[in-house]
Amino acid sequence: MIRLDSITLKQLRALQAVEKGGSLTAAGHALGLTTPAIHTQIKGLEDAVQVKLLQRAADGGGSELTEAGLTLLETARRIEDALSQGGANLAALSRGKAGRVTLGVVSTAKYFAPRLVKALSLSNPDIEVALRVGNRATTIEGLERGAFDIAIMGRPPRRPPVTAEPLGVHPHGLVAPPDHPLAGQGLWLDALFEEVFLAREKGSGTRILMNRWLDRVGEGRAYETLEMDSNETIKQAVMAGLGIAFLSLHTVTEELASGRLVELPAPALPIVRHWFMVRREDEVPRPVAVQLWNAIGALKGNYLPIVPGN
Repeated sequence: MIRLDSITLKQLRALQAVEKGGSLTAAGHALGLTTPAIHTQIKGLEDAVQVKLLQRAADGGGSELTEAGLTLLETARRIEDALSQGGANLAALSRGKAGRVTLGVVSTAKYFAPRLVKALSLSNPDIEVALRVGNRATTIEGLERGAFDIAIMGRPPRRPPVTAEPLGVHPHGLVAPPDHPLAGQGLWLDALFEEVFLAREKGSGTRILMNRWLDRVGEGRAYETLEMDSNETIKQAVMAGLGIAFLSLHTVTEELASGRLVELPAPALPIVRHWFMVRREDEVPRPVAVQLWNAIGALKGNYLPIVPGN
C-alpha cells in the first residue's frame, strides 16, 4: 500500500541529490550525510511508494533513477519550487510588501526585461519582482513546475496549457559586419547559402524560425551552421567575421545604431513575430500575479527596443 503521507522532505532531497551526483556517496557528500544515511532515506522512500526508485547505472558505476524515480523526482522539484516561492512571498510580506512575483523570460528578452522590471517597480511598488532568465526549454520547464508566475517568450508553448497575451512586435533579420561583401546590396540566394550561419542551440525559438526561413527561401538547399550558446557570443562572432546570423533584432539594436553590425536585405525579411506573456491556464493565479499581469499589459510594450531603420 502506498503511504504518501509518510514521505519526508529529507527523503525527497536525498533522491534529488542521488540524481544530481550519480551515486549514494556523492549524494551524501552534497548533503553532509554518510552513504548509509542516504541509503536509509532512499529505502524509506521506496517503502512509502512501494516501487524501486534506483538502479545500477548503465556504465556499471553509481546509481541512476528508474522511470518511477524520475516521476517522483519531478514531484520533488515541484515541491521545492513551491516551498521556495512560499518562502520568498513570506519574506516579501515581512518587508511590508503585498507579495512577490517571479517573472521568467527567455534569454532573447533579457535585452528589455530589466526596463520592464523597473517600470513595474515604479507602477507597483507594493510587489517585489524576481527576474529569471533562461533559454526557451528552461523557461517552459519553469512554467510546468510552477516556478514562474508569468513568463515572457516569443511563441507560447503547446504544453503546459497557457493563457497568452501579445505584448508587441518582435522583428527578426540577418545581420553581418559592416564590411561584409553582401552588405548594402541586394542579396543573391547563391551567395547567401555559401555563408556560415551562426545559430543558437537546437530548440531555441530563434533557431527554429531561422531554419524555417532558410528552408522556405532556399527550397531545401543545404547550409552550414555553427552553433553557439548565447546571443552575445553570436554577436561577437559576427563582428569578428566568423559568419552571419539570423537574430531577433531586439538583441542587436545598440550594434545596429553604432554601425558595428548592419542588417542584410533578404527575401521575406524582416520576419515580424510577437512577444507574449503567458501563465498556466490550469492554475488559479495569485492576486499579486494578476495585478502584475494587468500592469504589464497596461504598458503596451513601451519598454521594447526600437530597431534602427525599422
